[in-house]
Amino acid sequence: MTTSRIGVGLISVGWMGRLHTRGYRGICEFFPELDVDVDLVVAADPVESSARYAVDRLGYRSAASDYRDVLANPDVDVVSICSPNFLHHEIAVAAAKAGKHFWIEKPMGRSLAESQAIASAAAEAGVKTAVGFNYRHVPSLQHARDLVRSGALGRINSVRAAFLADYAADPDTALSWRFIQAQSGPGVLSDLMSHAVDLAQYIVGPVSEVTALTEIFIKERPLPATQGAVAFAKGGTEGPRGTVETDDYAALLARFAEGAVGTIEASRAHVGPHAEYTIEIYGTEGSVRWNFHYMNELQLAMRQEAGYRTVRAAPGQGEFGRFQPGIGLSMGFDDLKTIEAYQFVRSVIEDTQIAPSAEEGRSAIAVVQAALDSVSSGRWEKVAGPVRP
Repeated sequence: MTTSRIGVGLISVGWMGRLHTRGYRGICEFFPELDVDVDLVVAADPVESSARYAVDRLGYRSAASDYRDVLANPDVDVVSICSPNFLHHEIAVAAAKAGKHFWIEKPMGRSLAESQAIASAAAEAGVKTAVGFNYRHVPSLQHARDLVRSGALGRINSVRAAFLADYAADPDTALSWRFIQAQSGPGVLSDLMSHAVDLAQYIVGPVSEVTALTEIFIKERPLPATQGAVAFAKGGTEGPRGTVETDDYAALLARFAEGAVGTIEASRAHVGPHAEYTIEIYGTEGSVRWNFHYMNELQLAMRQEAGYRTVRAAPGQGEFGRFQPGIGLSMGFDDLKTIEAYQFVRSVIEDTQIAPSAEEGRSAIAVVQAALDSVSSGRWEKVAGPVRP
């Protein structure tokens, strides 16, 4: 077998950009049969210290301040787009037009229109894509999906998902781009709700209609001391404050195309839960419960059994066996990004869409858009399907 070479370009060298890089580097160790030589070619970040970090610490051959330099580099085959939300559409469409396969973080676009444009640009260019829906790759959730899709849980009646966090619970968190609608799009609706929606759709099937509400708990926040402040940096307790434009909380009732109903809830400003991401699926023959705090465990109940039993992640569930040799050992968050990187690069090498695609990114935002429409109308709203050429 001939070793394939994949030239990587990174756009934005923040926390997520560093996770993408570790993911690429992990392919050789955890997925050796892919036989790929990952070449970290160039990273772009307008902050000089971040660009320098990419070369000095992450191992990229060169750095740039402008993302266009990444797209113009002939050695770059694939691009990771880890920039703030308001740049996703511009960069992703440009990457597609440049013929670069891209891995983009969610939310893919600030709106359904932007997400549709990204998916359409990728399809027209024939490039492979990946969207950062990392929770799909949790082995315990892979097992849950297998149970649902095999019919072991019977007919699925209801779904309950809640992605609750506290990263914006402090009222003195500075008014960064995440709180400005023109830069972020919706708030927690696109940030955490899109994860929860994708997970529910991945396991159970597409959501067909929703009714929703949103709320801003903290109406004003201190203005950042410097332009381009870190997303959740602390502001001051004194000084001018600005208006928060994006939602802190969202909840929706959902109907699934295959007959199930459910609730999906998300918050970024609850005091207490740091990253309490849960999903519960109830069928006529059994049910499953999962909590990110116990990522490597699935609670399973069957109708003929007494209550729930714990099913611990093990080889044979998803990609668990790549990372750990047996039950009782744990995978972590970063491992999920390595699986993402593998699926993306494999999609490119084999010319087959394996990773969660831009169309699936559009599908999650279509549910978000239906929720926004429902907030305005006060009615149930249908979820828009893909635009056909």
